[in-house]
Amino acid sequence: MAMKIRLARGGSKKRPFYRIVAADSRMPRDGRYIERLGTYNPLLPKDSDERVKMNVERIQYWLSEGAQVTDRVSRFLETAGILDKKARNNPQKALPGQKAQDRAEEKIAKENTEAAVEEAPAEEAAAEEAPAEEAAVEEAPAEEAAVEEAPAEEAPAEKAPAEEAKG
Repeated sequence: MAMKIRLARGGSKKRPFYRIVAADSRMPRDGRYIERLGTYNPLLPKDSDERVKMNVERIQYWLSEGAQVTDRVSRFLETAGILDKKARNNPQKALPGQKAQDRAEEKIAKENTEAAVEEAPAEEAAAEEAPAEEAAVEEAPAEEAAVEEAPAEEAPAEKAPAEEAKG
C-alpha cells in the first residue's frame, strides 16, 4: 500500500481549510484517510503560529514507514526543520503563458503592418500632392466659368415670369 502525507481540503466555498493526513495514495483527495497529522489554514497570515499545525512525532513515524510527501506538505516540513530543503528549479516560472505570448506576437505583427502602412502612404501622398495641386489649378477656371454661366441662365428665367405678368 503506497502511503502519502498530503492535504485534504475542508471548509466552505472560498474559505479553504486543509487537514494534513496520512492516506492511501489511491484514495480521493478529500476521501478516507488513515490518520490526521495536522492542519493548514491558508487564510491566516504567514507569520501566524495557527497557520500550520503538525504532529511532528506522527509525521516522522509515517516517514519512517516509507510514506511519500506531497510538494506542499514537504515545504511545511522543510520550514519546520523536519526535512532537508530540496533544490527547486523552475526555468519556466518567469516566462509568460501561451496566450500572453500569442498576444505579444499579434501586437508586434500589428505594429509592423501599421508601420509599413504609414510609410507607404507618406510616399504616395507626396507623389499625389503635386498632381493634385496642378489639378486644383486646372479645375478652378472651370468652376469660375460655371459660376459665370449660372447667373446668365437665371436672368432670362427672371424675365420670363415678368413677361407672363404683363400678358
